[in-house]
Amino acid sequence: MTTEFLSLLCLGLCLGYEDEKKNEKLPKPSLHARPSLVVEARSNVTLKCQAPSKNVTFILLKVNDSGYKQEQFSTEDEAEFHFTDLKLKDAGSYFCAYKTTASHEWSESSEHLQLVITDTRTIFVAIFSCISILLLFLSVFIIYRCSQHGSSPEESTKRISHSKLSEQEAAEADLSRMERVSVSTADPQGVTYAELNINALSEAASDTTQEPPGSHEYAAVKV
Repeated sequence: MTTEFLSLLCLGLCLGYEDEKKNEKLPKPSLHARPSLVVEARSNVTLKCQAPSKNVTFILLKVNDSGYKQEQFSTEDEAEFHFTDLKLKDAGSYFCAYKTTASHEWSESSEHLQLVITDTRTIFVAIFSCISILLLFLSVFIIYRCSQHGSSPEESTKRISHSKLSEQEAAEADLSRMERVSVSTADPQGVTYAELNINALSEAASDTTQEPPGSHEYAAVKV
């Protein structure tokens, strides 16, 4: 009787231990990327998930993408998930988990791994666009400055013409003042030098018309 009791007790303890072992949470695996986390589009990359035990089933998942899942059984303690001909949509955050043949639940998730995919053509187009905009701006600025310099000689010519007109007006004003001075310096009889000159020329012309042809004498002008 005692032997049967001990056998049942040992069986119960063993079953309880197995149930406890099945319900035990597996430690989380590690996830790495080869050759790098930052790769170019249309290239290849490998994500390797590693567990602390062998003969396990690995699963690779993507954050914010419930439809993405890769599952792989490995007799070793690691599994490799290969990505070929990468596209921009393949970029994102990945994590993995595993389960053993004795467990019915997945282990804790690994640390999230951020995969970055760059496209050199997109970068080249962006740089070329920036350079084109800069060159266009410089061209507009140079054309504007040239137009400013081109208008300067015209303005200078206008200023020179204006100064010449001012000088001519000043000269005319001086001439007017000289004529007024000549009028103010007339002789006591009120006859100016200008009038004397005009009278002398008139008398000379009349005397010339009265002399017979061939005469070379000039009439004397009396003042």
